[in-house]
Amino acid sequence: MMAGRGPKNAQRSKAATERARLYAARTSWHEGQISRRVRDNAVAGIIGGLIIVGAVVSQSVHAAVTAPEPEPTQTSTPTPMENPFSELFSPEGTAQ
Repeated sequence: MMAGRGPKNAQRSKAATERARLYAARTSWHEGQISRRVRDNAVAGIIGGLIIVGAVVSQSVHAAVTAPEPEPTQTSTPTPMENPFSELFSPEGTAQ
């Protein structure tokens, strides 16, 4: 029998072909997974950025639309009352 012509060599060739096919399928699937992750991360980043921008715009619009704080107005100061006990006690705190 000559080398490379037996049924064992054909079996090895089929096994090698099957391994190569499976390897190509795995690498193709893995590359697809990587590109999907990159796409998903880009979409998530854009959506997250839009949410942040929306929150900032919402707060700005809310601040512009709401009524401002009322400004303080001048009120008259009450006149000091006279001490009702001033007749009973002298300024030093002793009785008269």
